[in-house]
Amino acid sequence: MNVCIKPYNEQYFSVNFPTKFNEKVLNAVRAVPNRKWNNEQKLWLIPNNQVSKNTLLENLYKTGEFNFYNAESTRNQNNQKSNFVNLPKENPELQKLKDALLVRHYSPRTIGSYEKWVKSYLSIYGESLSQNAQKQINEFLTNLAIKNHVSAPTQNQALAALLFYFRNVKHEDAENLSEVIHAKHKKRVPVVLTKEEIKAIISRLDGSKRLAAELLYGTGMRLNEVLALRILDLDFDRNEITVRYGKGGKDRRVMLPKSLIPKLKAHIAEVKAIHEKDLADGWGKVQLRDGMTKRSSETAKEFRWQWLFPQKNRWINEKTGEQGRHHIDESILQKAVKKAVRDAGIVKNASCHTFRHSFATHLLENGYDLRTVQELLGHSDVRTTMIYTHVLNRGAKEVQSPLDGILDGDSAEF
Repeated sequence: MNVCIKPYNEQYFSVNFPTKFNEKVLNAVRAVPNRKWNNEQKLWLIPNNQVSKNTLLENLYKTGEFNFYNAESTRNQNNQKSNFVNLPKENPELQKLKDALLVRHYSPRTIGSYEKWVKSYLSIYGESLSQNAQKQINEFLTNLAIKNHVSAPTQNQALAALLFYFRNVKHEDAENLSEVIHAKHKKRVPVVLTKEEIKAIISRLDGSKRLAAELLYGTGMRLNEVLALRILDLDFDRNEITVRYGKGGKDRRVMLPKSLIPKLKAHIAEVKAIHEKDLADGWGKVQLRDGMTKRSSETAKEFRWQWLFPQKNRWINEKTGEQGRHHIDESILQKAVKKAVRDAGIVKNASCHTFRHSFATHLLENGYDLRTVQELLGHSDVRTTMIYTHVLNRGAKEVQSPLDGILDGDSAEF
């Protein structure tokens, strides 16, 4: 299997696969923070910085699928030597960090972020970790802010990763780390769309992208939560959707918009037909959740465990010949929504996450209380929800989705 990595522009370099790739390879690219998918050129775009380069190469290396070389050197016929990329050996400290995170059931995304920051820190101080960890951490965070111009949330994420590393891997006295610098997070008013704007955006989407966008607004779920839904997470009898492994690893329930029930049932029938075709071809397994990988292979083939939004084409493992499907990538829906926003002539800086802000705001406008909205959004602290303002208390049961008020039971005209 080959991977082609080339310069793209000043901000990004491109990654594409001239031959077929499998899910492990795809996930290796997806694990790089801030990567983008260019659907027109069929390229992955990776931020052009050393951290992203190292992260990508290490992720690909860990798949065991590649021999690494410089493509430019192969064009010179007089150059008989392959210019292999020298990948750093796995740092035992990073493995200890990963083990500590896994045993505490941190999400894969958090594990990847923490590994990135600790690795960056160790690349500077790894050979001379002093007893004064506080001083080194402050110096590291100051450089992030002054030289790299990172945002306050990014700086605090780096701090959280380093504090976890020192407290749970190095077993430093927590008191010695109590005075490290915390970046002040600037409060921003969330972008909120009007109901007319939401209708204009969704009407410019089609197929599964439209249905996913309707769920984003109709339930207030995050983008990754919608795309990670499985068939069994939808309960039509109770009009509920179970969000599993949400932010912080927490489960919660949200309403199932009644106006989407016919469309969802039709969509599930299409997904079932795809799954039956996969089974007929000898495949049909899906990746199970953490803690379920030891179950029988037949469990992974059950329809109830299939993704609600499966990817269009099956991935193929060239070594084993195994095939399967993951859910569609976040970048596909992100790009479709951005295009719909532009086509609708909306000048607000709207994205997939804006549907969540709009959901919360419209519920409050409709008279639902703050605690109800907090529960539906999955916020641990009500102060996070307070940005959407206070309204009268009404209780948490039988909440009607704001999407139902727009559709009025007739989604065909939406």
